This record gives sequence, structure tokens and C-alpha cells, in this order.
Amino acid sequence: MNTNPHEFRGTTESQQITLRGPAELADALPFMLGFHPSDSVVLVALHGELGRFGGRVRLGIPRSANEWPSTAEHLAECLVEGCARRGTRPDGIVVFLCQDPAPGETGRHVMERLRPFAQRLRTACGALDIPVYEALCISDGLYFSYCCPDTRCCPPDGTPLALTGTSVMAASAAYAGIQVRGSLRDMEARLTPRASPSSEDERQRKALNEASAVIVPKIFDGPPGAGRAEVRETTIDLAREVLRRFDAPAVPPAPAGVRGAATAEQDVADDAILDADEAAALILGLQDRETRDQAAEWMEGSEGAAALRLWRVLARRCVAPFGEHAAAPLTLAGWVAWSTGDEPAARVALGLALDADPDYVFARLLHQACNEGLDPESLRSCLRQERGSRAAALEQHAAAHRPAKAKAGKVVKAPRKAAPTAGTRPGKGSTQRSRGAATRPGGPRGGQRGTRSGR
Repeated sequence: MNTNPHEFRGTTESQQITLRGPAELADALPFMLGFHPSDSVVLVALHGELGRFGGRVRLGIPRSANEWPSTAEHLAECLVEGCARRGTRPDGIVVFLCQDPAPGETGRHVMERLRPFAQRLRTACGALDIPVYEALCISDGLYFSYCCPDTRCCPPDGTPLALTGTSVMAASAAYAGIQVRGSLRDMEARLTPRASPSSEDERQRKALNEASAVIVPKIFDGPPGAGRAEVRETTIDLAREVLRRFDAPAVPPAPAGVRGAATAEQDVADDAILDADEAAALILGLQDRETRDQAAEWMEGSEGAAALRLWRVLARRCVAPFGEHAAAPLTLAGWVAWSTGDEPAARVALGLALDADPDYVFARLLHQACNEGLDPESLRSCLRQERGSRAAALEQHAAAHRPAKAKAGKVVKAPRKAAPTAGTRPGKGSTQRSRGAATRPGGPRGGQRGTRSGR
């Protein structure tokens, strides 16, 4: 095992946990992230003499080794600068490289192939005066240490990971209510189109092409802003209508131990709720920034849960060559997840949004805020205020037009002639009654009602 005297300490909401050695570090990683980070490089900051866990960064392992030096420098800088913004630079870093073997490979092959990347990461952290206390490769149910030379505790062929749910970290996490949501690959599959093409994909591609031919010219042709406002109103109205369909459980609750199957079943049921034309109209309409911002107001309670299901469906419908369009629904999915307290799901969705469009500002800002542990309440407050202001403006507009509509109704309403009254005497009284009948339809009582309605 690594001879570094430091003990690594993780915390839950209820207690502090001490981890000793690579085995317990490897077992703790999914609980720190909330999922099993398949095909990922993860850096975790350590603070103080006992190595208290701090910030962490995760990125997919670059496929080309030529990208490893720049990626290592970028990750080290992001972690150190992020910790410094929160007040304290790390005293040490733990590195994890997680990747499943390719066909014909073993876990040890993966470890050796990634060894140069691990060395680049250690060098990049050292250049910032931060030592790497441990660097682990996790592959094929084994862990390997790049730092420990003792083959008695870290053999070259790897050490099996602890059985799921049997470690102290697993027990403590379960007690604290911390859940591991499966693998990163499973979480990303809920937000991306199918890997294998299908007839549904072709139908969606056709709908997106047809909607583009209608919606894009409407936005850019005609009076400035008029077409965009029309598309915005149409998109929001359609989204509200569709949202009502998602405001109910799609499938029964999952029994214990079959979470992955249940989520797949729910996604299939959700896909059936929305047809290709509706999905295409919503995807293209959400490319407008103001429309997207208004849709972001559906962020809490049952409305937020329904919106999250809708955004996932739309992200899965962004088939090639419309992959870049997924940045909007993915960002909305990440925002709702973060707003409702699911930070792991938020990071995954926002990371995919940045993969779809690296320059998508809203996704970049949310991703940074989520990674730095900021409270989403400030943004929720702003969106609530925007929603309230818009509702108040609509009410004022409606109230301003109510009197005008009443007066218009009075003008077009033809007056009725008063029926002769028995015993009417000619003279002054007769003249006054005739005038009253002419100005107040329906006689004296009818005239009173007509006068109040005109006010």
C-alpha cells in the first residue's frame, strides 16, 4: 500500500469516515460522485493533515494520447483554481483512471496503456506544487496503484474491488441516504439518442428537417422580432400542453435491485408520449434563448419532475445531424436536476450539453456553479420573479381591455322599444317616459342594468 502517512477522510451529513489505503479509496469513488465513473479521469482534492476530501473534477478519458498532456494540465488547473476560489488550495490530490477493457484487453492492459496519462497528471499537479498522494486505475473489477511499489498489497495483476455494499463507506452512505445511480454510461444513455439507428430515428430526422424549413424562415423573415415572438409563444404553449401529459408517473415504482430496468422502461414509456412532429417543434423552438429561459421556470415540485422527463425525451430525439441542438434540452435537464438537489445527474447532463456545444454559455455557467457547490436558490428566486412579473403584466393587459370590450358590446346592441304602459297619460310625463325608453333599453329597470354595464 502507499506509504504516505496521510489518512483520507470523507464526510457524510451525519458522520466522518476514515479511509485507509487504495482499496477503500477505490470503493469510495462512486459514493463521492453519485455514480460509477466509467471511462473517466477523476481528480479529488485533499485538505489538511488528515486529507479531508474537497473539490473534485471529472472528464472523459481522451481517446488520443496526443491530448493527454493538455488535458492533464487543464484538469489540474481547474481543480486547484476551483478550490482556491472557495478559500483553500488543496494540500494533495488523488487521481482515478476508470475504463473498461476493450475487446481482447484485460484490466492490466488498460492500466499499462493509461500509465503515461497517469504520469502526465502527476506531473501537472506537481507543477502547481500539489503532490499526488495516490493514483489508481480501476478496470474490469480490479484496482491498480501507480504509486505503491509494494507488490504484497498492490500486485501487478490488480486487486479485486470490494463487493458492492459490503464496505464501511457503503454502509455509512446508505445510513446517510447517499445513493449511487449506476454507471455513468447508464446515466448518459438516458440523455442521448440510441447508439443503433432505427425507424423511429429516421422518422424524427424527417420531422426535424420539415420543422426547420418552416420555423427557421419564420424567425428570420418578415418584420424584425415578429416571427421570433410568434415561434416563442407557439413553443411555450405546446410545451405547457405536453407537460401536462408528463405530470403523472410513467411506470410503477421499481422494486429494489432493478433500478436500471425500471428507468429504461420509464424512458420507453416517456418516448411514446411525444410524437416526432411535437418533439421537432419543441427542439427547434428551444434554440431561442428567451424561450429556453422561460422554460427553465418549470423547475420545482411535480412541475419540475414532469419537465425533467420532457427534457430527457427531447435530448434523446436530437438525432444526427441535429446533435448540437441537444444543448438546450440537456442544459434544461441539468438545471432541473440541480434545482431539485440531484447534483450527480446535473453534472452529467451539463457535461453532455457542453459536449454538444462547447460554447453554450448557460450550460457552462451552470456547470461551473454546480461544481463549485453554489446554492441554486438565487437563480430559482430570479426565475420565480420573472414568472410573477410576466403573470402580472398579462393580468394588467387583460384588465385594461375589459372596459373597452364592454363598451363595444353596448354599441352594437340594438335598443328595444318599450312596451306601452297601461294608463299612460299624454303630456310631460309621457315625454319623459319616451326619452327614458330611447336612452335606456328595456324601460326604467332595463336602463339601470344597461347603465351599470357601460361603466
